[in-house]
Amino acid sequence: MKRECRKFADVADDIPHGALLLLRPGRWLSSHLIAHGGRGDYCHAMMAAWTLGELHCLHTKEWIGGRDDVLADLVAKSPGRIDVFAPNTDLFLKYNPLLAVGAMRDIVGRKYGWWSVFRAALPHLAVIRLFVPAVTDDKANGRYPPHCSGAVSRACVVGGVDPVLRLPAYLTEPSDLARSHLFAKYLFTLEP
Repeated sequence: MKRECRKFADVADDIPHGALLLLRPGRWLSSHLIAHGGRGDYCHAMMAAWTLGELHCLHTKEWIGGRDDVLADLVAKSPGRIDVFAPNTDLFLKYNPLLAVGAMRDIVGRKYGWWSVFRAALPHLAVIRLFVPAVTDDKANGRYPPHCSGAVSRACVVGGVDPVLRLPAYLTEPSDLARSHLFAKYLFTLEP
């Protein structure tokens, strides 16, 4: 995918409510481990939400939990690292971004899903893969708080579409969402 960098101030109005925001790794080793140890280029998943005329970012962050941040502030902290994907509402007519954003708002203030991260990391360990069967039940999410991409996946299901078929939300990684047909429309990469 060829990235097209655009200034946030110029394109903010073009970012739809419920857009997927994916972060590429920065200077922290943990972000590189998540992206490269997983299945792609991304280390964090978020959802865009318009709130009183201002563009916000809904996500869950390690050590902090569910957050509602102003997107312009995150773009300033991560220049050229946030890719924007629009939901494909032409293909998925029953998808309702308002319901998905509402589900993401429900995680604000809640704990981070460390157990979900652990469960998502286990299948990547070679020895574990020999003894643990692959989980393909979409509804096998359990009662634990979600990690970032798990939260976005669960929110999309509330919105009417499972973004990654045959993969439960707790195993969904940020790059899985980038390959999803629901978010197949890459728009641009944000710069301050």
